[in-house]
Amino acid sequence: MLAEIRGRSQITIPAEIVKKLGISEGDKFEVIEKDGGIFLCPVVVYPKEKIAKIAKIIKESEKDIAKQSAFASVEDLFADMGIDIDNV
Repeated sequence: MLAEIRGRSQITIPAEIVKKLGISEGDKFEVIEKDGGIFLCPVVVYPKEKIAKIAKIIKESEKDIAKQSAFASVEDLFADMGIDIDNV
């Protein structure tokens, strides 16, 4: 498919590709130049406050993981949960 560069360096992505990839107005792309070619890679941009919330959740979960202990055997794990594997 051919596309033509227009004023202000704009290129229209052919409708067939837009439909196939589910692209819509406002979507963001990383523009990469490599070996004489131009590549458009769809990206998702999250607001900083959302990333901060995710980072907080990860940090809290790391603290929880540090508190957990490993079991020497599956039997010890079930015993810790109050399950008698001989009576299951």
